[in-house]
Amino acid sequence: MDHLTPAAALAADPQPAQGEVRLSQARLRDRGVIGSVHVRPDVDHHGLSAEELERRLLELGFVEGAAIEVIHEGAIGRDPIAVRLDDMRVALRRHDAADVVIRLDARSAAR
Repeated sequence: MDHLTPAAALAADPQPAQGEVRLSQARLRDRGVIGSVHVRPDVDHHGLSAEELERRLLELGFVEGAAIEVIHEGAIGRDPIAVRLDDMRVALRRHDAADVVIRLDARSAAR
């Protein structure tokens, strides 16, 4: 039987759990907390390795339990997005936001 690394396991089962959504799928004014950050190894990250992108996201504050709210979307293709991440504002491409899973608060989940 093959054993998958955590990154390979995520690629094999890309669906977030009940009550969770990928940040790239969140809508304007959605709020919650970060559940996990797992960069997909099988996706082009514009010249960065999956490990490097994951490290950068973590250094920016995309860590489990951090409060997050989508506060802005770009005009073309809703990209990039801006989020309030604890007490700072961060902008990132939706492509990269797909690697961040958030647990929506009750108000956002009900919309």
